[in-house]
Amino acid sequence: MARYKKKLDEDIRCPLEYGLTIFGGKWKSRIICVLSANEKLRYSELRREMCNITDAVLAATLKDLIEDGIVDRRSYDEIPPRVEYTLTQKGKSVVPILQNICQWSGIFYKEDVEKEMMQCQKCDHHR
Repeated sequence: MARYKKKLDEDIRCPLEYGLTIFGGKWKSRIICVLSANEKLRYSELRREMCNITDAVLAATLKDLIEDGIVDRRSYDEIPPRVEYTLTQKGKSVVPILQNICQWSGIFYKEDVEKEMMQCQKCDHHR
């Protein structure tokens, strides 16, 4: 069976675009941060930590992160079945980058917008 290849792969023209494809966007970066703070989580725990994500979006985003080698999915042969998600070494290496973006945003977001930004507890621990 032919493996589905993401259309984005063909459009990447520089390393920055590759990085933003791998960990950019609202949900991928949040999943990485949540897993970084918790080490390993079951799907229901991850969903609870993510708050307002739908099951379809969470499942699709996890699938992308697994395919890109950022997240590891481990299933255990138990009754009921148990599945846990953890960051791979590649996934852990992204965390400092996201923390740097968070710190940069904390400085400049306040200058650009009048309202106060809610501070993510995960990022706040690393300051």
